[in-house]
Amino acid sequence: MSDLRTIWWKDGVAVTFDQTKLPSDKVFLEMKECSDAASAIREMRVRGAPLIGVTAAYGLALAAYHSKAEKRDEMMKEINESAEVLRRSRPTAVNLFWAIDRVLKRARTVSGNTETLAKAVLDEAQKMADEDVEANRRMGEYGAKLIREEEVVLTHCNAGSLATVDYGTALGVIRAAWNQGKKISVIATETRPKLQGARLTTYELKRDGIPVTLITDSMVGYVMSKRLVDKVIVGADRIVQDAVINKIGTYTIAVLAQEHKVPFYVAAPRSTFNLKQTSEDVTIEERSSEEVTHFRSQRIAPSGIKALNPAFDITPLKYVEAVICESGVLSTSELERLTADYGTRA
Repeated sequence: MSDLRTIWWKDGVAVTFDQTKLPSDKVFLEMKECSDAASAIREMRVRGAPLIGVTAAYGLALAAYHSKAEKRDEMMKEINESAEVLRRSRPTAVNLFWAIDRVLKRARTVSGNTETLAKAVLDEAQKMADEDVEANRRMGEYGAKLIREEEVVLTHCNAGSLATVDYGTALGVIRAAWNQGKKISVIATETRPKLQGARLTTYELKRDGIPVTLITDSMVGYVMSKRLVDKVIVGADRIVQDAVINKIGTYTIAVLAQEHKVPFYVAAPRSTFNLKQTSEDVTIEERSSEEVTHFRSQRIAPSGIKALNPAFDITPLKYVEAVICESGVLSTSELERLTADYGTRA
């Protein structure tokens, strides 16, 4: 197991880190049944689109592994019910639904008894986890070519090993460039209101010895106006025909990047592509207002104040220089051709 590995299977338990406890405490989270996986996703103890997808796959594996069903049809019914529980955990990251559908498809094609079915579901989840690692490493290799010596890269939220099974998407690109010997540095936004950038991205970069400077979200315009940023690389929770859906604040950064002529890149695996849909089809998750009005359970806004708290925003593709994935660096015109291909196959 890699030092960066974020989730793994051990004796009927899916083990990960409770990301709400980082960076102060490294707490292992043991998911023993599917409802544990759904709760971990919903409560953001597990987060990041690729990791959410693999966690959902392991959730179905837990349902099958611990099932008391004696007949295949009974176990399949339990797996389908568990899938519906997982689908309701969070609405925006498409990897969640992609992973569930992929495991269900595999389960439906398996013949044999309940033991064979349970093994097939677990094997598929394990396969997806390993594929994510490989996809991230290939993404890193492709994306690292875009980063020059001594450049400063700005990133938003956390798209590192903690958001994936291993290595990372946006941070995987940065990590690959650093490992190639390029003397680069990073500017990380804090990413209100859950502070994934301040807590998790800086934690990963410090661990790897990569120089990082933390800024508040509202400083992005300032650092760009002062020519302190050479490139922006962010992750994605869903890429549709006309836009990238990512952590709230991404759209603002993209607009500022275009204004200041800073190339804006998105790094995401193909499992994040949802090219049959447009941005109008996407449900943007609205989270509790207390994430904005409170900080670590301490109220920071006056009682009775309303707060808007969308977890994601929509960045039109016109602001995106290219998408870095495991297949290579795709321009927006290449994404349009992929979209047309999806339409042909629909």
